[in-house]
Amino acid sequence: MHEFELIKKYFSKIAKKNKSALKLNDDVFFDKKKGLVISIDTYIEGNHFLNFKSPELVIKKIIRSSISDLVCKGVEPKFYFISGSGNQKSFSKKNLSAISNSLKQEQKKYNMSLCGGDTTYSNKLSFSITSVGYSKNIVYRNKAKLNDDIYVTGNLGDSFVGLKILKNKIKLRKRANNYFINKYYHPDIQIPLAKKLLKFANTSIDISDGLIADLDKMLNNLNCSYQIYEDKIPISKYLSELIKKKKLKKSKLISNGDDYQILFTASTSKSRIIQRTSRILDIKITKIGKIISGKKKSSILDQKSKQILLKNKGYIHQF
Repeated sequence: MHEFELIKKYFSKIAKKNKSALKLNDDVFFDKKKGLVISIDTYIEGNHFLNFKSPELVIKKIIRSSISDLVCKGVEPKFYFISGSGNQKSFSKKNLSAISNSLKQEQKKYNMSLCGGDTTYSNKLSFSITSVGYSKNIVYRNKAKLNDDIYVTGNLGDSFVGLKILKNKIKLRKRANNYFINKYYHPDIQIPLAKKLLKFANTSIDISDGLIADLDKMLNNLNCSYQIYEDKIPISKYLSELIKKKKLKKSKLISNGDDYQILFTASTSKSRIIQRTSRILDIKITKIGKIISGKKKSSILDQKSKQILLKNKGYIHQF
């Protein structure tokens, strides 16, 4: 059963009276009267992170991916709760010290505070993080409008290559190796852009499951489709060099998830303010496509305007 089917069948009805739950069809809980925004994420070893050999890096990755849900809504994180399930090996004194130090560093970097959590014993290591922020408004997930431009921040695909390197499926020179692994463990969270999004974005989501998978989420329940131009999708210099050297297809590298960049749409009239914001904040924001009528099929087009067929659209939550 797909994630959306599961939510609709078993949980949507019992949350129906709570408007702040946003029909369980967004990344956050939003109490508009109180200006309270909350998100929660769970991370399991072997699924959301490869292993726990470098606890200091894993903790940074999951903290950043968690607050990404708030940032893409136009909200700056202020507080967080962390719960962990593990055993004596995963929660050794050495690992606990590394976890604590990483949390301290991330708190300082993103100006937020730890408020509590929970610990339980389990031979399967997992973490849950609840992120909290305050805002009178948010950018909702399913508010895209016909003819909106589609934008993405930063670069896509680096984290996926980093994971491949960690799995010993790709071997590169040390400098490139370090770059991609760093991008896997340290996603770029665009906090300075958060509140600016409220000025121009019609809808938004963070790219956690993959560009195409998250585009599909963003247009869920809307009579709209998307048209994406492959050559416009931003990638790093390192990834561009890798594609040329290994003769890889760009389309197979840019929709595998773990990017945690912001995917949003905006009216064409907002293009100047978006360009200006990008320049002032020194944050890369790239227009990659357009929202089109739902009468047409969603597509990714190459430089010759031919449709690219993707076997893998990203991570699909199946139960």
